[in-house]
Amino acid sequence: MTMKITDVEAMVLDTGKNYSDPTEAAEAHGVRFVSLIKISTDAGICGWADIETQPHVGKAIVHAPSGGQIGFESLRAALVGENPLERERLWQKMYRYVAYYGRQGAGMQMLSGIDTALWDIAGKALGQPIWALLGAKYRDHVKAYASTTFRPTPEAMQSAVTGYLEQGFQAIKFGWGVFGHDLKLDIALVEAAREAAGPEIELMVDGGWYGVSYDNPFKPRPIKDWIRLVEALEDLQVFWLEDFIHPENLAGYAAVAEKTTTLRIAAGEQASGIAEFERLAVEGKIDVLQPDLSRCGGLTTGKQIADMAMRKQIDCAPHAWLTDILKAASLHMNAYLMNSLYLEYNVSSASLLNQSAANPLL
Repeated sequence: MTMKITDVEAMVLDTGKNYSDPTEAAEAHGVRFVSLIKISTDAGICGWADIETQPHVGKAIVHAPSGGQIGFESLRAALVGENPLERERLWQKMYRYVAYYGRQGAGMQMLSGIDTALWDIAGKALGQPIWALLGAKYRDHVKAYASTTFRPTPEAMQSAVTGYLEQGFQAIKFGWGVFGHDLKLDIALVEAAREAAGPEIELMVDGGWYGVSYDNPFKPRPIKDWIRLVEALEDLQVFWLEDFIHPENLAGYAAVAEKTTTLRIAAGEQASGIAEFERLAVEGKIDVLQPDLSRCGGLTTGKQIADMAMRKQIDCAPHAWLTDILKAASLHMNAYLMNSLYLEYNVSSASLLNQSAANPLL
């Protein structure tokens, strides 16, 4: 099949409501701005994706004027006139077009969304689900976990757990909020969650590395303090602890991992490219890799990460804290993953996050 890309459009959606105060919110209502990518073709087929990035910066990366200098170009300039089915080649072309300013951060994030939108076009053009294009379907269903924020009190934690159990969730992840400012409170909050959940429900903790500290927002929690907390979390049968120290502090992750027995160490939502995930696995001794398809390099890189994780016998649980569009892409990745654990489900009531699809996932 021959077709050409006619346009690449980055859109910024605005709820008009700022992100809630994480120390006060019962449940974060979600981000104010969301970035969407739409790729149009001369065959009338369009591909869509969402991106967890700073949307206004991302829009500039897509639509910047062309200066003819590879490494400083826009992503739109890399794609218009190309065959959208050549996903691997276009990934490499986009990477080179933004190489000097966008190999990480917003450049890679917008590349990731565009890559996923190209897979969307391929699936529609060929009449195949994305898991089939990836090459395998190991499961028809995947368990979703409720992804939410820590509540400020033990009583509020118990109420939250009860609510999610009533919705049918069998796994719940709490992160951010008041977590990280007081070790005793941290433990008390997780204890309350475990008491309300009972022994059979999986609980996870997201450390939110750049949002927590004991005494100020710029001082990281010492590794030894994380090790102390790990001991308590293991006693409470927490399934994993994720993203709790700087993503480049691989030695720190490894030091904590060496002290765990049942608690899994999870990371990867801020990483991009197969090389960075290999370092997380080998040097960081990560138990659960969490590629975010809107950050890691899209489905093309997500497949590479999945294959690497399978070879190294490491579990995967894609990070997907955005709209139903990202959740849908992540579901196809979960189907392809031989060692899939969970689908992340953001339980925020924000309309942009959970009402962006004609047929919501939940």
